[in-house]
Amino acid sequence: MDTKYIFFTGGVVSSVGKGVTAAAIGRLLKERGFAVAVQKLDPYINVDPGTMSPYQHGEVYVLDDGSETDLDLGHYERFIDVSLNRVCNVTTGQVYAEVISKERRGDYLGGTIQVIPHITNEIKRRIGLVAKTTGAEIVLVEIGGTVGDIESLPFLEALRQMRSDLGRDRTLNIHVTWLPYIGATDELKTKPTQHSVRELRSIGISPDVIIARSDHPVEDDLREKMALFCDVERRAVIPLVTASVLYEVPLMLERFGLAEFLLERLKLEPRRSPDWRDWERLVAEVQRPKPKVSVALVGKYVELHDAYFSVREAIEHAALALGLEVEINWVHSSELEKDRGWEVVRNADGILVPGGFGSRGIEGKIKAIHYARENKVPYLGLCLGMQLMVVEFARHLLGSDEPNSTEFDRSTSHPVIDLMPDQRSIADMGGTMRLGLYPCQLQPGSRAAQAYGVPQVQERHRHRFELNNAYRDLLGKGGMVFSGISPDGRLVEIAELADHPFMVATQFHPEFLSRPNRPHPLFLGFLDAVRHRSCQAIEAVVAEEVLH
Repeated sequence: MDTKYIFFTGGVVSSVGKGVTAAAIGRLLKERGFAVAVQKLDPYINVDPGTMSPYQHGEVYVLDDGSETDLDLGHYERFIDVSLNRVCNVTTGQVYAEVISKERRGDYLGGTIQVIPHITNEIKRRIGLVAKTTGAEIVLVEIGGTVGDIESLPFLEALRQMRSDLGRDRTLNIHVTWLPYIGATDELKTKPTQHSVRELRSIGISPDVIIARSDHPVEDDLREKMALFCDVERRAVIPLVTASVLYEVPLMLERFGLAEFLLERLKLEPRRSPDWRDWERLVAEVQRPKPKVSVALVGKYVELHDAYFSVREAIEHAALALGLEVEINWVHSSELEKDRGWEVVRNADGILVPGGFGSRGIEGKIKAIHYARENKVPYLGLCLGMQLMVVEFARHLLGSDEPNSTEFDRSTSHPVIDLMPDQRSIADMGGTMRLGLYPCQLQPGSRAAQAYGVPQVQERHRHRFELNNAYRDLLGKGGMVFSGISPDGRLVEIAELADHPFMVATQFHPEFLSRPNRPHPLFLGFLDAVRHRSCQAIEAVVAEEVLH
């Protein structure tokens, strides 16, 4: 079958939900038996988001092959339950770097290099790689930003050319737009959508579908108005009201018959009937009242929750499986250093320290870890959260504040966390860490092994520093269990404390492999311990009331 392409553009405002919409539509198509992949075209000139601050772009999402990508690829993988690869995230920086490299080698035989055709040809080449490398029958392509952004123009031109190259039966354009609500007149306005569609059509692209995002119900007369003024079939104007549950979006699109319209337009017959029973149970479980527990997430970028998007989702996945509602309390580690915010930590049923870079707030995280260890509070550490658990435990064993990571103190006399040997000569920051999927051998009888239930796993990494093997004996004799080791025995992947209800930390990022209907085992283990502690606290309060 010739590969079919669905292109997603955005109108009116950014962050309108193109990524979730594309992911949800990918799920609709997968439910009908098609092999689906999704690609994000990001207009920024950075080669990838790996060196960008999370405040700028949210979390950096890592794929199996080690690609550092946009967080929207997390939406794609979680909704569709696929593993994507490096060709699924393209940036302007990658495109120009490749074209300039070819020009320097003389590949263009002295020709003048221009946006059209050289840049657009490179964009089209990279779009074509998705089907070749993933085997996808339908490729969904999302362009970052909004129509009218100057940096998006080469990508839009490439999409326009692809419709001419492939024909209308193999390409389809979906425009995701925002309907602003005017409180004074109590109405939604379609005029910004009309303007964004006009801008899109001036480039040579006419939308086949309009997804009308809104915080308020969209009446049929507005759908008819958009269909008329935007030259789109009425049944192809799909209202998408902000959902209380993210995973309800595929069900909402299903109810409007969007999948049938897409397949009809692309001249495809469904391979099977969709089965939404598991998905419906998932959404129903989110909405069902459940016992509440609290987790203190102690981080550096907590002002922007998207910086920890996958962590938040992994907690939600595990909570749903265990029949819990988790209240995540966001704690800025720098505030803990100033003795502020401790009430939240002390009242939490569990503590989680996620990944991060840089020295700001490090001592606050270490203090939170110390509190979790001393007070037997369930703890889950991710990447930096493992490294700092090691630092805190070494300080405890040695009775000194000297143990540290050389990332934060190069002159420390006890570098319990240090650069990997093959990282010491690297000067560039981008794409030079230990990245991607690596195997991990589990120690029988450990909490990690009990959680996974298998002897070996593969997990995604993103880091430069490792536990210094010179301190393994000291830490092990003190009560730290190295429950996950690389198969060659060189690298500690999981550490836990033997005399603690649940104090487990990983060098890798387990949150990247959690799925809505397949929660990650370590998050399940963590929240199970959190639930147990919460029940004990409730029982203690009840017993106290009975005594009085």
